[in-house]
Amino acid sequence: MQAAGIPVYDAPLVSVGGGLGSFTLVDVLRVQGVPAGSIRVLSSRDAPWQSWEYLTRVSQLPAGERIRSDAGARPDNIWGFPSYALHEAWQDKSVKLLWQVLTEPVLTDFFSPRAATVFETVRREADRISYWQMLAKGQVRMVRRRMGGGYYTVLTPPPGTSATKRIVMRSQYVHLAVGYPGLKFLPDLQQFRETHNDYHRVVNAYEPHEHLYETLKSRPGVVVVRGAGIVASRVLQRLMDDRAKYGLQTQIVHMFRTFVTGSHGQGMWMRRKGGDGWSYQAFTLPKSAFGGQLKAQFRRAGPERRAALSKAVGGTTTPRLRRWQQQMREGRAGGWYHPFQAVVDRVEPAPDGRLVSLTRSDDGRLGRYVSDFVIDCTGLEADMPEHRVLADLLQYGGARRNGAGRLAVGEHFEVLGAESEGGVLYASGAAAAGNHYPAVDSFLGMQTAALDIAADLARRGFCARLGPVRSTGQWVKWFTGRPL
Repeated sequence: MQAAGIPVYDAPLVSVGGGLGSFTLVDVLRVQGVPAGSIRVLSSRDAPWQSWEYLTRVSQLPAGERIRSDAGARPDNIWGFPSYALHEAWQDKSVKLLWQVLTEPVLTDFFSPRAATVFETVRREADRISYWQMLAKGQVRMVRRRMGGGYYTVLTPPPGTSATKRIVMRSQYVHLAVGYPGLKFLPDLQQFRETHNDYHRVVNAYEPHEHLYETLKSRPGVVVVRGAGIVASRVLQRLMDDRAKYGLQTQIVHMFRTFVTGSHGQGMWMRRKGGDGWSYQAFTLPKSAFGGQLKAQFRRAGPERRAALSKAVGGTTTPRLRRWQQQMREGRAGGWYHPFQAVVDRVEPAPDGRLVSLTRSDDGRLGRYVSDFVIDCTGLEADMPEHRVLADLLQYGGARRNGAGRLAVGEHFEVLGAESEGGVLYASGAAAAGNHYPAVDSFLGMQTAALDIAADLARRGFCARLGPVRSTGQWVKWFTGRPL
């Protein structure tokens, strides 16, 4: 490569992605004594929270709103103490937040931190561990095994920052935390956008669509919302908040693919509450999936049993928050919120320039709904071939899929089939879903993966183990803000 004019740089460990998945691993490794000079984070992002901040903001979770996460799941604090609840209670001088944690979920809703709190605490920890010194900006093109062990990671640097179009990082270990490949659009909406070149009236909740809310402030309108997860509930709350705050006449038509009418699930112990179309759950998975009985079941299970467990505990859910429930009751009573079950066959332009959604219900009834906007709240695309690096690994790097269509990884999140003569390729986050740990795509899941990866690296001699003495000393350093 050097003969071809491509510069090659060495770093014992490279993390590809640069989001919160990369950040959590780097944080754990720094706590376990790895020097900043031994790690490189390759990313097109300026900060580890940048992509997540963008997605939360456009999906109607601005910095001041509360996210869907447990109080003890802190990307900046592997010990989880003090929790976000204690942090915010001290910061706000609020006893109310402590009361909420003590009485959740019986008397109050589950506590969850403000998005701004996550940004602030991760920034503080990034400064403390010299994260910016480890960051190398650019677009990663591929990760390939090298003769003699280890890996080459090919990076395209930002324009104007390098004399060459490519640079190569040579390392013994590589960690992938690349997140989701892109947006997931419902097929009929994607077809409408491509056919009519209309990206204004048909939008995805994970792309900028503030123009929609501003238009509704200037005139009455009808909005079709499709989806039944946390993002759909946040979009609904934004529409309902604006309606109340500005005295709007917005009509909301909410289409559920599956309309939940009550508690549902398998057997007696794997049921969740539901109603009014929604499936309710405080977090993305039951709490036992993060560190209890369900987590242990996944670790022991074979591929077929894991697939069955994933189907039983997975699915689209949203928290049941009191304020939002009251808004929906008011909307149904007032005749401006219309939830129902339907399958949309296609969306067509109406003669007056609006949109027509043609639907059918399970009993065969056909429907025709005219609206000014359609908001797709069905989620993010996680299909690996849509991501350049993952697709290349599947085709040339020896990696293989698991039963869920993601990367097959071992108990330490090593990518099976991608070993390189003592070198190891690890993966965490959404790309590692469907394996032995079900909650990979969460704050706590990313930390669990980081701790397991770090434990494997310690076994290989890359870093010190995190024993009780080191852990206590490092927590004191974290609490007092002493840099590493």
